[in-house]
Amino acid sequence: MPRFFNTAGPVNAQDHYCLPPLHRFDLDDILRLIEQKKYFVLHAPRQTGKTSSLLALQAHLNASGQYRCLYCNVEVAQAAREDVERGIKAILGQMADRAHTALGDDFLLREYASLMQLGGESALNSALSRWAAASPLPLIVLMDEIDSLVGDTLIAVLRQLRAGYDQRPAHFPQSVLLCGVRDVRDYRLRTDEGKAVITGGSAFNIKAESLRLGNFSRDDLTALYHQHTEETGQIFEETAIETAWQLTQGQPWLVNALAYETCFRLPTGRDRSQSVTAAMMQEAKERLIARRETHLDQLSDKLKEPRVHGVIAPILAGDTAPEKLLEDDVQYVYDLGLITIQGQLRIANPIYQEVIPRVLTYTTQLTISQEPAWYLAADGRLDMEKLLAAFQQFFREHSEHWVERFEYKEAGPQLLLQAFLQRIINGGGRIEREYGLGRRRTDLLVIWPHDGQTQRVAMELKLQYGTLEQTLQDGVEQTWRYMDRCGTADGHLIIFNRQPDLAWDAKIFRRAAQFEGHPIAVWGM
Repeated sequence: MPRFFNTAGPVNAQDHYCLPPLHRFDLDDILRLIEQKKYFVLHAPRQTGKTSSLLALQAHLNASGQYRCLYCNVEVAQAAREDVERGIKAILGQMADRAHTALGDDFLLREYASLMQLGGESALNSALSRWAAASPLPLIVLMDEIDSLVGDTLIAVLRQLRAGYDQRPAHFPQSVLLCGVRDVRDYRLRTDEGKAVITGGSAFNIKAESLRLGNFSRDDLTALYHQHTEETGQIFEETAIETAWQLTQGQPWLVNALAYETCFRLPTGRDRSQSVTAAMMQEAKERLIARRETHLDQLSDKLKEPRVHGVIAPILAGDTAPEKLLEDDVQYVYDLGLITIQGQLRIANPIYQEVIPRVLTYTTQLTISQEPAWYLAADGRLDMEKLLAAFQQFFREHSEHWVERFEYKEAGPQLLLQAFLQRIINGGGRIEREYGLGRRRTDLLVIWPHDGQTQRVAMELKLQYGTLEQTLQDGVEQTWRYMDRCGTADGHLIIFNRQPDLAWDAKIFRRAAQFEGHPIAVWGM
């Protein structure tokens, strides 16, 4: 069977195009930690290749003849929640089955019944101690999805690992790797309902290092796509590769999902004689977002968490007060893969930049009574003057109760305009978005194909800070800079005034402005 791009579960080189899993991290660094008998953490956002890398590491260590290495996924104990007995029983069962399958070692299966008589508070410790003592080689344990455990069950696992640490390697694993989305320091645990919160770091203070599995590089993306070309003859145009890189910034699931959608689901992409183009990549992106694929749906679910809200909301609003952000919350959202902290704090990639406002305004889009046909000119172009005048009136009449419906009220005006636009643009175009902490603006590029041409409209959204004159002065120049970068002469500056005591007649206006001779329409809301 031909290989394909994988979007679900660990990669299998026989079935999937894939990069060598052991090249995803610094193997020499990990081998050094193992040789030094260290316990450490590997963490990365969901669906970035953690499990594939751990399974490859298990095979590598066992093939070396120096260690006996076991991979196990402790997510089986998640349903036990605070029930330590059930949780540890599930984990030991998983480890016993995995040892039998991967290593041909039935020690844990034979000891299982007697171990469970010890109780959940010590059974894991005793199991690892007995097994390490009986093993002819030093024991290495790779625990995946460790942060899927909660409360007392997670505390029990961490503390039993810590309790045996001083006995390694003769009577306890030489090295333990804990793998999850978050670093262990970010585990928030309650010793019992109503009692004090402790941190994972204090429950597992034997951790030597935390390693992070990163995104693909551009070369990685190119090499992955080239495997498809080698096997099918279908070529990725350079502009298609660049588009994929710009859209995904190397996020592994997005890289694979975009290529799978393009090459295996789009009718034009399934024709191997057709080169993959940038336009096909853009179409694939729209289809992925519209279908709310599982990965993107999980992302939207995270937006409901208060800690995520506290970081994403000021980014959407272009807030200028980064001192309000909590360092631990920023690190948590970064570990989830939602933001990048390199340079300006911003959303991790353009696909997430588009998904987030569309998710936050989804029900609003459905209930706004607007149709694309109302705003089409005779030549098929969008009549932006008519569209923005209609939004102006809509905003005047409905903004107070519509904005209150948003969970992210801080960015309410910007989100409401994006919902209104999305309702129209769903008829055949797309919106590209740029926003970030401290920018004090949101940039939207409306792209609308018509009659073999493409209309490009640059829009700058700003909240009024200080005087209208200063906001206008800054905004007009910023709008032109954005227009110039996007290659369009059609630019609009939208200024939202959130002063509750100011009359609507003073907020609502339409002015003509220009920057160095370039006309820009200014809309007050």
